[in-house]
Amino acid sequence: MGKQKQQVISRFFASKPKIPAASTPPSSNPSSSSPPPPKPVIPSPNVKTTVSFSPSKRKLLSSHLASTPKRLKPTLSPHTQNPVPPQSNPSLHQKFLQKLLEPPSPPLLESSIEPSESDHKKYTPLEQQVVDLKSKYPDVLLMVEVGYRFRFFGKDADIAAKVLGIYAHVDRNFLTASVPTFRLNVYVRRLVSAGYKVGVVKQTETAAIKAHGSNRVGPFGRGLSALYTKATLEAAEDVGGKEEGCGAESNYLVCVVEKALDFSGSVSNFGGANVRIGIVGVEISTGDVVYGEFDDGVMRSGLEAVVLSLAPAELLLGQPLSKQTEKLLMAYAGPASNVRLEHASCDCFKDGGALEDVMSLYEKTVEDNLADDVNQLAEGTEQRNSIQGVLTMPDLALQALALTIRHFKQFGFERILCCGASFRSLSSRVEMNLSANTLQQLEILRNNSDGSETGSLLGVMNHTLTTYGSRLLRHWVTHPLCDRNMITARLDAVSEIALSMGSYKGSQSIVEIEGGDFDATIMQPELSCLLSSVLTFLGRSPDIQRGITRIFHRTATPSEFIAVIQAILSAGKQLKRLHIDEEYEDYGCNKIGVAIVQSALLRRLILTASSSKVLGNAVKLLSTLNKEAADKGDFTDLIIISKDQFPEVARARKALQLAKEELDNLIGLYRKQFRNHKLEFTCVSGTTHLVELSIDAKVPSNWVKVSSTNKTVRYHPPEVLTALDQLRLANEELTIICRAVWGSFLMEFGEYYMDFQAAVQALATVDCLHSLAILSKNKNYVRPIFMEDNRPVQIQIHAGRHPVLETILQDNFVPNDTILHADREYCQIVTGPNMGGKSCYIRQVALIAMMAQQNQPLCLS
Repeated sequence: MGKQKQQVISRFFASKPKIPAASTPPSSNPSSSSPPPPKPVIPSPNVKTTVSFSPSKRKLLSSHLASTPKRLKPTLSPHTQNPVPPQSNPSLHQKFLQKLLEPPSPPLLESSIEPSESDHKKYTPLEQQVVDLKSKYPDVLLMVEVGYRFRFFGKDADIAAKVLGIYAHVDRNFLTASVPTFRLNVYVRRLVSAGYKVGVVKQTETAAIKAHGSNRVGPFGRGLSALYTKATLEAAEDVGGKEEGCGAESNYLVCVVEKALDFSGSVSNFGGANVRIGIVGVEISTGDVVYGEFDDGVMRSGLEAVVLSLAPAELLLGQPLSKQTEKLLMAYAGPASNVRLEHASCDCFKDGGALEDVMSLYEKTVEDNLADDVNQLAEGTEQRNSIQGVLTMPDLALQALALTIRHFKQFGFERILCCGASFRSLSSRVEMNLSANTLQQLEILRNNSDGSETGSLLGVMNHTLTTYGSRLLRHWVTHPLCDRNMITARLDAVSEIALSMGSYKGSQSIVEIEGGDFDATIMQPELSCLLSSVLTFLGRSPDIQRGITRIFHRTATPSEFIAVIQAILSAGKQLKRLHIDEEYEDYGCNKIGVAIVQSALLRRLILTASSSKVLGNAVKLLSTLNKEAADKGDFTDLIIISKDQFPEVARARKALQLAKEELDNLIGLYRKQFRNHKLEFTCVSGTTHLVELSIDAKVPSNWVKVSSTNKTVRYHPPEVLTALDQLRLANEELTIICRAVWGSFLMEFGEYYMDFQAAVQALATVDCLHSLAILSKNKNYVRPIFMEDNRPVQIQIHAGRHPVLETILQDNFVPNDTILHADREYCQIVTGPNMGGKSCYIRQVALIAMMAQQNQPLCLS
């Protein structure tokens, strides 16, 4: 082996050897903080002459030798064990280390400070755009599109580096970090999941349009193209419509306002423990709106129950709020939850401003719809009915709605609150509102051990196959029914689906012939098998409930539009096979009655999901789009023109075709010029329309040489360059026109939105009923019997089982009986040792009673 090389990495980072001060020449600039590098030391000659010093010189020499520091033992590097030379200039060495290893914090981009005239910093055009945008959107984390990357600046770069795990460095005046553009969806979801409000700044002009516009020499125009928060992410453009990242179950934004109450219960202007709370919860990705107003005590138990039931991703707090309310909401939106908080002032609503704000938005939307199309008169009528419902809302709930509309205006989603939302009140006569203590103690939504859904009542009951069915079942579990007719209707549907799960073959329906003397047997598809097939297909498809809402918001992509509408169309066609809409079928002169589905609720749901109106509209919408172009993301060939539709697209396509023909015709000119009838345009490495000639060919001096080989040279003639420029311009103009037409096409979808929303809601309900039927079949549950109103109140449970513990313990759970009667035994005292099952027994009775009111057969044997 050769001689091992000495490791000198530590010497690179270590300081230079220290030179005694006496041998350092005086600096020419005394104000300089660091002396110039010392000159090399020349060894003294070997002089043997003896010199005698005077006493004064001997004293001076002795003092000089005493002041000379002793040579210490060299310090060894901990990595290489090599001697570390002493530092010559500690301050300079520290500056070097800080710049190389730990760069100092640069001046971050202050959102509240604009550059003044006295500021001596010179901003680049891009930095000046960022400064202007940051002053306009101070609370937004901006991602600025620069070429093929999105860049962060200042404080935003510092936040992005910590959350995304990327490197931030100093570039001119600000700290900066960047991510690639094709990963926008991933990085935006991470930042939003961390609780930030993210804005994407994109270029508003392309290179070809900029070259032909007035801003030829200036920077690319940029503007805020999209805003994202946890509540709006799934409905937003570019990054929405996907389930990874930010919780697919609940993305509610809940707005809370309140007024203090005095001891008599009337509204007071002074702060107090008892308050009246107005609340509005909006799921913008599905169009669900919950509102209510109620009195709450010092513990804020009513507000806590609503928050736990909705599980909001964002909270909008209408100031001022009491300390008790803020304490509860701040505890819910703690650091571990990543729930985003935003504050808004309610001072502008003291004199009826809330109603004025809401009514102005509703009236404007109605006028726009009526002005756009006379055929949308029915939609305008529905909006007027919505206005009548808003007028009956309580005052505080109306204030919360006005604040919510103002909040969603910055995202462009306020339109759905006018004509596409489904409003429901918190206080309903047909549903119960469980308290927060009930939800927690009975472990309805989350278990009390680790806070997950596993081991809760919802986790046991949830066998849904679609995400929107799972969201609806969550509402069913937290809101048991109080209406006997609704409970009976749902139980009939669950029982019928469960009974049909015995066989996967075609069932034989024996029907009677009117006016005949014989029976006819007609093979019909099995109900449970068909429902399972439809729901399995929908479970593999995109979330169509959020999909149609994204289409309504005009944020859906063409491929997403086609996937959602095709899923609804396919599900409706499969449900059509049940022939529920056909009461009779003609066989010669006789009519045969067909009764496949007995449950009235199930028949209505299937008819709604497979209505001819919905299927016809789906076919009509799909016939306008080119699926291959949609899959490629090509807007230029997306729209299918028929019957003189979209004339602007036809003109732009014609202009593009003319530009292509003009470019292709130039090859004939060059064939004549060089007398080569086989000459063709060539394409090399993505560069098109090259004229390839031999190396000895004589070409005009204004031809641009692009590339060459040993035998040929490739040129771009000036005429080709001009034609290519016109072709790019025509192509970009066609893209812009097609995108505008696509936006208007999505705008027209609002005419069909309510029908598609009803169909999707019906499919979600069928999924919930099918889930409960699976649970009943697997657990051998029985159907509860409800007593008439004139009978005494009673509870009789025979061999009851705790639904959650039975799943955990399997066959080791011991059933229990419970018999309570208003006229006989109406009270029980449960005693026993610790850990003997007293609490389990009490919770079992409560859960069984709740499951009966949630349309679920009971845990009885």
